Amino acid sequence: MDSAAPKGGFGRHRKIMPFEPGSVEALREASREKAAALNQHVLGYGALAEAEWAAAAIAAPDLPAMRQYRLERIRAELKRRDYAGALLYDPVNIRYATDSTNMQLWVAHNPTRYCFVATEGPVVLFDYFSCEHLSDHAGIVDEVRPAVSWTYLYSGELTDRKVRRWAAGIAELVAEHGGGNRRIAVDHINPEGVAELARRGINVGNGEAVMENARLIKSPDEILAMRRAMVACEAAMVEMEAALKPGISENELWAELHRGNIARGGEWIETRLLSSGPRTNPWFQECSSRVVEDGDLVAFDTDLIGPYGFCADLSRTWLCGDGTPSNEQRDLFRIAADQIAHNTELMRPGISFRDLVERSAVPPGDCFPARYGVLYHGAGLADEYPTLPHASDWTDDTPDGVLEPGMVLCVESYIGRLGGREGVKIEEQILITAAGNEKLSIYPLDDRLLGG
Repeated sequence: MDSAAPKGGFGRHRKIMPFEPGSVEALREASREKAAALNQHVLGYGALAEAEWAAAAIAAPDLPAMRQYRLERIRAELKRRDYAGALLYDPVNIRYATDSTNMQLWVAHNPTRYCFVATEGPVVLFDYFSCEHLSDHAGIVDEVRPAVSWTYLYSGELTDRKVRRWAAGIAELVAEHGGGNRRIAVDHINPEGVAELARRGINVGNGEAVMENARLIKSPDEILAMRRAMVACEAAMVEMEAALKPGISENELWAELHRGNIARGGEWIETRLLSSGPRTNPWFQECSSRVVEDGDLVAFDTDLIGPYGFCADLSRTWLCGDGTPSNEQRDLFRIAADQIAHNTELMRPGISFRDLVERSAVPPGDCFPARYGVLYHGAGLADEYPTLPHASDWTDDTPDGVLEPGMVLCVESYIGRLGGREGVKIEEQILITAAGNEKLSIYPLDDRLLGG
């Protein structure tokens, strides 16, 4: 015990502060302030990540500026579409709007946290019980209220009652800050909520359209944060590649990427796309207990959400062991690498989505039936709009558009012969610039497979 500390104090190794009538609110506020000061986003990412970012000469993003930019993007999109506000449930959208997190994967399938962004007015976060402190650091949220969750987990057969209470809180905000506008954008909502809001005279529109367009163009500070997320991801990949030895299981190898991401303050990995040997063809095998053998190809897609909540989405294919790849392995790898190089060169501001895919290289005939589902897709806090298919898969309901500076897209290739033994997956993350593009993912391709 610290002998200099006052006796009877409140804290580590000290007596519990006695409860006194009338002290609840003061204690609650002190508890909130303490928790807010110890929030993970306040404490930062730690010495390992900071040292790697310093070595890569990537400056820290201006987080207050980034947060304000995002809020302005949302409100500009709401004004453009004539909404009084946005009601957000998707934890990625809430992160974009408030730069706060709370049990991100859990709330993704248990809707117990939501946020109302008024077009002209406050940002009100409805958070999980006793979680008021989780958004205090950002300076964006004007008010935190307790969430009214009407998921069956909490409401059972009384869902209709919960929905009425929930809707009353939303209607109050719309009436107070909507200026007579009764239209709101909602990203995810069950039918009961739409019906109850309609009963109160509130019309629900497509919140995904609002948020995907708001998130489309990244600010310079967002790009800095993404660069840092990419450095953290690729540092974890170094550790992962060092662990790749004959005899390791796919699950054990995949765990190295998880460990490296979390150790650097990353958040989660969205998929389990790692496979080896015969499991690399066809693609989309989730990692398993299979033991990787000498001479196997090992292919994976990082699909991770790293520091600052940014997605680092790149794919690599490695050769396990110290041997020489087969001619077939080299051929598949060269086709994939050439496709990525050609298609990356096309990614320039001003090119339309349709023109981009029409001019893109595609797998050869014996590999085309096993092709990856898309040629390009957006990336930011997760996979984002747009998603661009092969030209042969373009239909009359595929949206067109134009690449713009500040957009980030991933360029994809999977090359495996239909009915073949193995396949190759490569993916790069690309920033569209005023002059052309910049590859954000710099992890080298396997020299042996390239024929180097």
